Amino acid sequence: MKHTKLLLIFFFILGSFTAFAQQKGSPFASDIRRFKQIDFANPPKTNSILFYGSSSFTKWTDVQQYFPGYDIINRGFGGSCLTDLIMYANEIVFPYQPRQIFIYCGENDFAVNDTVSAGLVTNRFIKLFNLIRAKLPGVQISYISMKPSPSRWYLADKFVTSNQQISDFLESQVNTSYINIWDKMLNKNNLPDSALYVDDWLHMNAEGYKIWQKEINPRLIK
Repeated sequence: MKHTKLLLIFFFILGSFTAFAQQKGSPFASDIRRFKQIDFANPPKTNSILFYGSSSFTKWTDVQQYFPGYDIINRGFGGSCLTDLIMYANEIVFPYQPRQIFIYCGENDFAVNDTVSAGLVTNRFIKLFNLIRAKLPGVQISYISMKPSPSRWYLADKFVTSNQQISDFLESQVNTSYINIWDKMLNKNNLPDSALYVDDWLHMNAEGYKIWQKEINPRLIK
């Protein structure tokens, strides 16, 4: 029995070390460390509004100015996929105890692997959703639809399909909202409005973020 206990302890320690090593080796390990340093120096308020996602949030450095009167925590890390958001939820979602979470992610899931299907990305979102709900059952979860980035227009069909699937899923859940920014960012020819993007045709300029502000504002919880 003693040897069995020692063996179990050994495997527990080994498993913990392996998980730590995997995360430490993640391309986003430095981002997570930076978030923790920010939190240590200036602990954010609990019951705030969390923006969790990829580079469209990362580059929204003045997001607080768009939503005066609300406490915003921006935890976007550029290049992340939904699988990364799942991996780091324990570290940079649950400790904040937010009252509302806005999620923007999914584009990169398709871009880094062109064999990924819309259904797989939708299932990744559902996995993240269920993970959050298990720990924060009362939190409001809002998903911002994938945007029509000009540089990724070749993926438009997959974006549209996954957006619709996620919208349908959220309609079946309580305390959720789906924010459709796709249609608002198309021009009169139903093509991406290039005036909303910076030179890389992927990330937005201030005009693009104004559209997001307009669509997000009515969904914010006081």
